[in-house]
Amino acid sequence: MLVRPAQREYRTFAQDSRYWAGYRPRPGDIVIATAPKCGTTWMQQIVCSLIFQDPAPRALPVVSPWVEARFRNTAEQMRAHLESQTHRRFLKTHLPIDGLPLHDEVKYIHVARDGRDAVLSMHNHFTGFSEAQLELFDRIGREDPAIGRPYPRPPADPMTFFRTWIRQPVQPEQSAPGSNPSFFWTTRGYWGERKRPNLLLVHYADLSADLDGEMRRLAEFLTIDVDEAVWPLLVRAAGFEAMKAAGGELMPQTRSMFAEGPNRFFHKGESGRWKDLFTEEDLVAYATKAETELTPGLIAWLQAGRRGAGDPRTSPE
Repeated sequence: MLVRPAQREYRTFAQDSRYWAGYRPRPGDIVIATAPKCGTTWMQQIVCSLIFQDPAPRALPVVSPWVEARFRNTAEQMRAHLESQTHRRFLKTHLPIDGLPLHDEVKYIHVARDGRDAVLSMHNHFTGFSEAQLELFDRIGREDPAIGRPYPRPPADPMTFFRTWIRQPVQPEQSAPGSNPSFFWTTRGYWGERKRPNLLLVHYADLSADLDGEMRRLAEFLTIDVDEAVWPLLVRAAGFEAMKAAGGELMPQTRSMFAEGPNRFFHKGESGRWKDLFTEEDLVAYATKAETELTPGLIAWLQAGRRGAGDPRTSPE
């Protein structure tokens, strides 16, 4: 049953939220919702392993499609692909929660990460696109009257990228046409809905610290029985090194999207790199933005995860 329709339209060089207009939910559908570079593919691989109950690498864009990805399919093609799937569906989105329809028979998983880590991973991602991919984004931007411009090339310097990122307006209508939704807007939207029984918030740091425990928590949320006979293999398959080794099979489209192929996409999987790059002024800028746009409980959770800041659902905010 539809609880709330999408409240806002998002159109960027990569995304078009109108693709969700024809979505017909099935009981048990799973939506993995994240800001970019916060552990999306990691969560897709975890859920894939849980659903299929084996560690075999599968092409994630096929079994777990990015619904609003306008550079891959038309809306009609995406709807046909979704309808053709026969396994328990698990869909990917980078939309803020106000860009999604919410259904009570669907399970939603939001994965978050410290913004200082996410922005450095974004820089690596956005500066790695192949020329063919950049030209495709250019065409999308020029042909969409809501954008009307070619794709802006990111600066090569990560700190210049960060300083541009931190200055982006949080409110979507204040950003330049085609801009990705603000990290702060996306994160605070899901945090605000964290007490919905069919929404689970997961943190990158918790996955890194205790992958086995977090996978069990996810299995419980998704009502998937754990097969202890294969469980160690599922956990191993969801580790970063295993995913990087199988990168071409998990994310085959990265061979053409990135100049360096899957190796660019599966970069480091580390946290805390910002500590060696950010100046004191950069740290103050991030802290000021967070304090202005986010609540204290959300700030604490983004920095430390559930293990350090407690379960988001029990936060008194």
